[in-house]
Amino acid sequence: MRVTARIGVVSFPGSLDDRDAQRAVRLAGGRPVALWHADADLHGVDAVVLPGGFSYGDYLRAGALARFSPVMGTVIEQAGRGLPVLGICNGFQVLCEAGLLPGALTRNAHLHFVNRDQRLRVESTASAWTAGFAEGQAVVVPVKNGEGNYVAATAVLDELEGEGRVVARYLGSNPNGSARDIAGIRNAAGNVVGIMPHPEHAVEELTGPGTDGLVFFTSVLSTLVAA
Repeated sequence: MRVTARIGVVSFPGSLDDRDAQRAVRLAGGRPVALWHADADLHGVDAVVLPGGFSYGDYLRAGALARFSPVMGTVIEQAGRGLPVLGICNGFQVLCEAGLLPGALTRNAHLHFVNRDQRLRVESTASAWTAGFAEGQAVVVPVKNGEGNYVAATAVLDELEGEGRVVARYLGSNPNGSARDIAGIRNAAGNVVGIMPHPEHAVEELTGPGTDGLVFFTSVLSTLVAA
């Protein structure tokens, strides 16, 4: 790995948190690299972030069209080889549409957009993006979504629970109706994580509810150093 890890942040048409994710990478000590959805080349980055927003206007389904972007073909291939990938909000939706994570994100149960600071409990530190937390740690990270309701077949939910692949749950009231209060999950290898709340909006005291979100980004940098 390079002395300073290069973390790619993909911009799709309709992405709106890509620059926030780049800033989070920079504050964590990494080097953000802007990646364009139409370019299949990841330009040698050490990890990838799929940011929040409304890729392709959420037409068809949130994340459904972004899944077919040229960049995603390479992301899918490289994720299979161990490349750390974090999908935030719309990025989580893209990961599910791409088959990198199971289940789907649907309309919030109350049918309203939600935007608030949200308490979470970190359930698993066995991932590249949550290794810096303590298991069971309570954190505060903003949520802002209209289609954040995580759903999956009972067998899939049981598998996620049994294998310790739920990385975070909502504490207190569930903002969107997600099954079993799931806020984020990981793949079996632990390199791919999808999370509905926005850690990139909790990276500095001045603009966010504390800095709990920064740990997602410092975690992957530490993981890369240790690799």
